Amino acid sequence: MKIAQQLKEKNIAEYLIYMWQVEDLLRANGCDIDRIRQNIILRYPEEERPALEEWYGNLAGMMRAEGVMEKGHLQINRNVILNLTELHGELLASTKYPFYNAAYFKALPFIVELRQKNGRKEESEVDTCFEALYG
Repeated sequence: MKIAQQLKEKNIAEYLIYMWQVEDLLRANGCDIDRIRQNIILRYPEEERPALEEWYGNLAGMMRAEGVMEKGHLQINRNVILNLTELHGELLASTKYPFYNAAYFKALPFIVELRQKNGRKEESEVDTCFEALYG
């Protein structure tokens, strides 16, 4: 929980990858709070456990409610991708960031290749890049 908060403030990309790892950790425990408590929470100091149980429990509940217990991502994490996709578009449209444009067009052939390989051509380029980083 603390790690997620710190990453969200300092590095949104690392935050998103971390949250995807948390989703997979919860999936590995069947989104079952008893298993999460036994396998994850009990490894932390006593004083941190109540907050962690609430945080993991809430995330597990959200995963059940949103139907992402087997695959996919929570809406809160998809919103991060949407925000980054919007920022990406704004940076590309701006003349203030020529280095961003140059880096993007240098990476574009590889992004296109990744999209063809994963078979999800409808996802954003940003999503494709994060999937590649996570995979």
